[in-house]
Amino acid sequence: MPYDLVIRGAEAILPDIGQVACDIAVADGKIAAILAPDADCAAEARFDARGLVILPGAIDVHLHLGHGKDIARPRVPEDAARETAAAAMGGITCFVPYLMATEPFEDMFDEVCQVTAAGARIDFGYHFIISTEAQLAGVPGYASAHGVPSFKIFMNNRGGEGARLGLPDIDDGFLLRLCEAAAANGGMVCPHPETIELAWITRKRAQAADPNGTGGLATWNASRPPFVEADAVQRAAYIGQVTGAPIYIVHTSSAEALDAALRHRRAGARIVVETCPHYLTHDILTPGDVAKINPPLRAPSDREALWQGLLSGEIDTVGTDHVHRDISSKAGGIWAASPGCPGLETLLPVLLSEGHHKRGLSLSRIAAVSATNPARAMGLGHVKGAIVPGLDADLTLVDLKAEWVMDRADVVSSAGYSIYEGWKFHGRVEHSFVRGRAVLRDRTLQDEAVGTGRYVRRRLQGGQSNVHPD
Repeated sequence: MPYDLVIRGAEAILPDIGQVACDIAVADGKIAAILAPDADCAAEARFDARGLVILPGAIDVHLHLGHGKDIARPRVPEDAARETAAAAMGGITCFVPYLMATEPFEDMFDEVCQVTAAGARIDFGYHFIISTEAQLAGVPGYASAHGVPSFKIFMNNRGGEGARLGLPDIDDGFLLRLCEAAAANGGMVCPHPETIELAWITRKRAQAADPNGTGGLATWNASRPPFVEADAVQRAAYIGQVTGAPIYIVHTSSAEALDAALRHRRAGARIVVETCPHYLTHDILTPGDVAKINPPLRAPSDREALWQGLLSGEIDTVGTDHVHRDISSKAGGIWAASPGCPGLETLLPVLLSEGHHKRGLSLSRIAAVSATNPARAMGLGHVKGAIVPGLDADLTLVDLKAEWVMDRADVVSSAGYSIYEGWKFHGRVEHSFVRGRAVLRDRTLQDEAVGTGRYVRRRLQGGQSNVHPD
């Protein structure tokens, strides 16, 4: 029988091998074979990819998908259509947003999946943000019946801090019980690591020193300095180690937080460390308030420490922490601006330009931190994350030589802006395939891809992440 598709003429990044000239054959949405270049074979369609490099489709396991300024959940198919379009532009072929609610997730999840699937251009999963007793009680069913084994908790939701997101207060006792439930049910905990009691003090001092916020991002960093993040990382990691729960450290922003995670990893905790593109490219010297984020952008030395963590293998994954609120959410100065920024469509461009070309980050490492490790960490490795026969044909084709400038008019996300406007990038996503189906072709989104994305059930291999197997 002929293959459905053969992609010819490119060089692919293969696990444990690296960059290899080969053809990739696709059948029934799966990678059917890795062939010698220009191998004689029958195929329904052929795709000429000469001059390009094929990476496994990126998997973004940290983003927020909502409706308008609400980042809790998508409400209409267009929400998913718009943000999955942005994802495809950034080389992302599967993503896993955080679902936020106070009601039990079993009461709403089918509807959320139906709305997402109706608009999605790429495949998707979901994490659940756990903040109520009913949700905590549902953890066993979420992991087994719904294919959701990863659970986020906002460690900073105390003293009314959760009200901004419509969530109740929790404490470390709640975190302990969530870790116990995750460990007992093959789950993983993804804590937002900030110790808010410390931040109340540092914020008060920063506001007294700069009441008008004229110091911008440096003032915001002073209000939630790195030790606020690092303290929460070490607490979460230790509780995870005590309970046996794997911990996924989200959006690591500072050298102190990275060091705290690595200390506990060396001590035996099951730790996966993530950072985000904006922490690799922006810092407290960035002008304006648009790049206000939680945790804050840090000093240039922190930025370089994170690059070293990527180069060395200490940092496992890169996720966008994409927030699609529009630019109006940044009004009112640093104290009033909403935290978060969009990042889906610049994920691979940042890693290619700033990592590969400027710092020598290998394409194999880029494939690992953007696809293979997220897949393994989050229970997708059985279907996605690498260019291997039998896995989904999720492929991103990049032109390493292309140079281009990010313009606001080119932004696809409903955010309508980018913190990379005016940046010159070296390396560009040209085509993206999801299960062998073109989602992006010649930098053009394929309209027929809308509504073809599928929900993917996840299960952690061996009941835990296997990025760092025992």
